[in-house]
Amino acid sequence: MNTAQHKIGSGFDARSTADDVLAGIDLTGRLALVTGGYSGLGLETTRALTKAGARVVVPARRPGAAREALAGLGGVEVDELDLGDLDSVRAFAERFLASGRTLDFVIDNAGIMACPETRVGPGWEAQFATNHLGHFALVNRLWPAIEPGGSRVVSVSSSGHHFSGIRWDDIDWRRGYDKWEAYGQAKTANVLFAVQLDRLARDRGVRAFSLHPGGILTPLQRHLPKEEMMARGWIDEDGNPLDVEGMKTPEQGAATQVWAATSPQLAGLGGVYLEDCDIAEPAPADGERKGVKDHAVDPGQAARLWDLSAERTGVNAFA
Repeated sequence: MNTAQHKIGSGFDARSTADDVLAGIDLTGRLALVTGGYSGLGLETTRALTKAGARVVVPARRPGAAREALAGLGGVEVDELDLGDLDSVRAFAERFLASGRTLDFVIDNAGIMACPETRVGPGWEAQFATNHLGHFALVNRLWPAIEPGGSRVVSVSSSGHHFSGIRWDDIDWRRGYDKWEAYGQAKTANVLFAVQLDRLARDRGVRAFSLHPGGILTPLQRHLPKEEMMARGWIDEDGNPLDVEGMKTPEQGAATQVWAATSPQLAGLGGVYLEDCDIAEPAPADGERKGVKDHAVDPGQAARLWDLSAERTGVNAFA
């Protein structure tokens, strides 16, 4: 497959932090939206963007907890949003659009990982519905605020996309549920969403990116049993994080999504998957979980997923 998935030599790496990639960048007067921007990587993303001068809207399923976590940060506003509830997505978007503001950056950061089998809406598998369909509906409903500013839309995926492509014959896992493969499907969907959004939006000045933030211990792991995290070598028996090679701090984990949203190095680019603050290479043939798999950047699958998502959510800004 011909691909734009090749490093550009950004000068940053896996150890770069969100503050590092924003050094010298003034975001005064810019408005960002960061889903889940009050916990884990999202909190570090919000902190770094506001430090650089941006204002940040943080939609949150638990607004009270979000306001508590963000206390002391200036330039932040919180509103209610449950990505697993399409009525909540619609209501949030309507409230935001009523403000008449335009968005410079949208960072689709919120998500769930490896949860027990859960159904939302009309029986949809929760990881696909929350991580992908909720963000799909949100971006399409916010399109009147995204297009005028020539925004960047950043879809936070994961190397977990290596676990599974889109299971077209059983997207909702009716025939046996595997929490990690379901997570993989949702993360593949996050990449395909950026591929197709960029194709549809680039002529209107909007670009989209997806990314792997790295391995970081955050509240994203809340559904994993302690024993499983110990077996993976992430924590000790007292629950303390272990110094695992390749694991990042939250400040480092937030760097790639902040770089994707703001870096002038990405001007004129889009539709690509990033890792370690650079464009990722295609995944190696040896099965190492690095780079991006072909199934996640296939334009035919991206277009097919867009159509399915538009049908399920009832919204398509490009119809």
